[in-house]
Amino acid sequence: MRQTTNLTVNDAAALLDTTRSKLHRIETGETKPSTHLIRSMMDIYDCPDPALIDEVRAALARPWYHAYSPQNRYNLDVESEATETHDFSPLVIPELLQTEDYTLALLKHWNHPSPVNEMTTRRIRQQRLTTTEHPLRLIAVIDETALRRNVGGAHTMRNQLQRLINTAHLPNITLNVLSTEDQGPCALAGAFTLNVLPEATDPDVLHTGHPMMPLDTDDPATVSHAHHVFNHLRNGALSEPDSIDLIKRTLADLGAHQPPTSSLKANDTNEKT
Repeated sequence: MRQTTNLTVNDAAALLDTTRSKLHRIETGETKPSTHLIRSMMDIYDCPDPALIDEVRAALARPWYHAYSPQNRYNLDVESEATETHDFSPLVIPELLQTEDYTLALLKHWNHPSPVNEMTTRRIRQQRLTTTEHPLRLIAVIDETALRRNVGGAHTMRNQLQRLINTAHLPNITLNVLSTEDQGPCALAGAFTLNVLPEATDPDVLHTGHPMMPLDTDDPATVSHAHHVFNHLRNGALSEPDSIDLIKRTLADLGAHQPPTSSLKANDTNEKT
């Protein structure tokens, strides 16, 4: 509609009382507009289309994860739009890299009210790591303690560690292990995730994980500090090759096993070089 009026994105954004980046994301289908904004567009662009209002209402229907996660514990709207995620996990394996058995063991321990729904939600979230079109870039810093904490028994842990080894070969995933032999005070920071959005003008979003009451914020000072902490943790962690070696040694400590088939196993044509 905008192009028929010869308005630039900047001009239209000013008339619509919105930002250029938000309008761009709406026009490219990355963000859903409200019916109010669409009506404003129709007035400014002089292009009435009642059918479009119905289409917007349908598009604004609750997204897939509301059926499985009514508490919306993961700020999934932001994660769905993010191009890159930075995850620090001091106690357990990052959610996007967990096997089903590992996740179920955690949910059972936490007495989760809807473990099946939670598993479905996580499985769908993990698909972004292996999609061929615009896969999510994941940089994960994992405390060595999480590798050695027995969750679900030896068999579950062997499969989980093998999953990490497999996923480390994917070009969009970077794993760094924070060794227990050389940790500073920052290692005591709680789990948190930073979601980086595609537009430079959009603020990154900090998600602080907690089973009962998670926190999401895009406050610039808080997010900037979280980036500083994450970079400090990553700089103090092992390199990726050394991290994988440590995971392999931890796996060997659990005894002989048969590597499992993993839905996140690296494709031979897409492995890191």
